[in-house]
Amino acid sequence: MKVAVVYFSGTGNTEIMADAVCKGITSAGADVSIIPPREFTKEISQNFDAIAFGCPSMGGEELEEEVFEPMFEAVLPALMDKRIALFGSYGWGDGEWMRLWFDRTRNAGVSSLLEPVIANEIPSETDLIACRALGKEIVSKHSIDKEQYAF
Repeated sequence: MKVAVVYFSGTGNTEIMADAVCKGITSAGADVSIIPPREFTKEISQNFDAIAFGCPSMGGEELEEEVFEPMFEAVLPALMDKRIALFGSYGWGDGEWMRLWFDRTRNAGVSSLLEPVIANEIPSETDLIACRALGKEIVSKHSIDKEQYAF
């Protein structure tokens, strides 16, 4: 299985999370490629079985708007048949940006969307364990019951 990890990190917190997601992916036996959001396209997405996207909360609880948001909007239609994971960090608020991002992705028709992982500020060891588990889960062959998540 080939997995892409595409993330933006302003302070380094989401980068720490991305590293843990990658460790989970490789420990599950899959190949992982880290691709900057500036370079990730709909065409490139077709080379992967699964994609983990990471972005912190920015501004008024939204995705980074100059690079990440336009990339995600452009690739979203190509994600319907892929396993998708979302992760990121926030410094204020209550995680609303992730709920909005998760709902947007699910409502666009992504059928294999994993429960997201978020961290407040610098990821704790518990957060990093969740990120590694997310990496393993994206490689898993088990089906995902989207209704089980109360996120």
